[in-house]
Amino acid sequence: MTHCILLGAPIDEGQRRPGCLMGPAAYRVAGLAQTLTALNHSVEDRGDVIPGPARPVACTNPAVHHLPEVIAWTDALRTAVAEALDDGLPIIMGGDHALALGTVAGAAVHAERAGRPLFVLWLDAHSDIHTVRTTTSGNLHGTPIAYALGLPGFDPCPPFPHPVPGANICMFGIRSVDPAEHAALLAIDITVNDMRVLDEHGIVAPLRAFLDRVEAENGMLHVSLDVDFLDPSIAPAVGTTVPGGATFREAHLVMELLHESGLVTSLDLVELNPFLDDRGRTAKLMVDLVGSLMGRKVFDRPTRSF
Repeated sequence: MTHCILLGAPIDEGQRRPGCLMGPAAYRVAGLAQTLTALNHSVEDRGDVIPGPARPVACTNPAVHHLPEVIAWTDALRTAVAEALDDGLPIIMGGDHALALGTVAGAAVHAERAGRPLFVLWLDAHSDIHTVRTTTSGNLHGTPIAYALGLPGFDPCPPFPHPVPGANICMFGIRSVDPAEHAALLAIDITVNDMRVLDEHGIVAPLRAFLDRVEAENGMLHVSLDVDFLDPSIAPAVGTTVPGGATFREAHLVMELLHESGLVTSLDLVELNPFLDDRGRTAKLMVDLVGSLMGRKVFDRPTRSF
């Protein structure tokens, strides 16, 4: 049995399409806590994280928006996740992917205290390796991986507490990378399993290779699951749809493999925009995926009608 700690992160400032702030409520309505309890896990809902006041900051990139608010969220989530990891497995219910600036930082703080390496599995259509300086959209949900790596270009953000080595990051399902991000990925030792890799080699072999490394090094594993990892035909409630994502079966297989590994220590659920959903379809699917991550087998899956 695992003690699961739910943390709401209704951050909407990392991108420009309103709606992600409703994500935590949607996960609660879709039965996340009940799903975990039915699998014999204990659940503690600590409510929504509340950031401190946003303080004015100067930024040299005029495209960037809502930087003070995102910094406030980063500080609050870093503390909340580090504290939750002392007590169980935090599940952060987002909110856009800018929340990972804080959640991965909190996981890094805890891993350093525990004397263990931190690994990150990035389930996403995008590489999110821009910096505050390089982003042309100004959307800070595209920066968490660069921040976790400790790359320069994040002034005036607080420095990432304990940068994650590139070799400890695995991207899975990537299929939308701009030229600047592509150049950054080539310069860093990150495992990038894009959809071409998954089409050629399948889901199992690349994921198990990464998980074997995590286990061999006694690592802690932070999983960041973006709705756009999934194909938009099954998960429409996201503002950054990219065709060709993971299918229903592929996504559940990833989750079941993660469960069997026993390595996951923290989990992000990000970019759910309930305003774009179809009768809760995407929220229910994401909750079902968490169920698979926490031990539900394929033949235990309930029948759904939408």
